[in-house]
Formats: sequence, structure tokens, C-alpha cells
Amino acid sequence: MYARHELGRIGEETATRYLEKQGYQIIQRNFSCKQGEIDIIAKDKSEYVFIEVKTRQNRHYGMPCEAVDERKQKHIWNATKYYLHIHKLENQYIRFDVIEVYKKKGEFYINHIKQIK
Repeated sequence: MYARHELGRIGEETATRYLEKQGYQIIQRNFSCKQGEIDIIAKDKSEYVFIEVKTRQNRHYGMPCEAVDERKQKHIWNATKYYLHIHKLENQYIRFDVIEVYKKKGEFYINHIKQIK
């Protein structure tokens, strides 16, 4: 059984590889500021995508996306506003996605939820 932190790191790696295969350009990973953290910042065509990755080995605690509650969304939004400001990207198209990564029988599976909230 993986330690939670290690499982999360592997989940983010898996999500990054998935996004690259889908044609996304990875801009930054693990952007952190006092407002919050963003797991992956990518570009999908002309749109900046701010992505939260949630990885689970089972569903005992619910669906991974359920962990992205209002409080977590607020932190992501505040970190996004700060990122856009410091990179002078205020007038760009953006969206928020969640990528659920499931580990089952040694394999990782992806569920990409686009345009949350």
C-alpha cells in the first residue's frame, strides 16, 4: 500500500502523461502561493486549464472529485487569480478541471472532468 503522499505524486505524474498525450502543453506543476496550490497548469489550444488531481486506491471515502469541495475550490480560484495576475494573463480564456486517478490491481485509470463549477 502506498503512502498517501507517494500515491498523490504518482497520480499527478499519471495525469501529466495523460494530458500530454491529449495534446495539452504543461505550463507548470505544483504552483503554490499563500492563496493555495494548483496541481497542474496546462494549455489546451487557446485556453489555460487549472487542474486539480485526486488519486484514490478505493472508494471508501467517496469519489475523488468529491474532495474538491467549496473550500478547496475557493483556494484554487484564489491561487488562479494570483497566477493570472503575476503572469499578466487576466484576459485569457481559462477553465478548471479535475482529474481523478484510480489505482486498481496495479493499473491506473483516468477520469477527466472538464469545466468544473
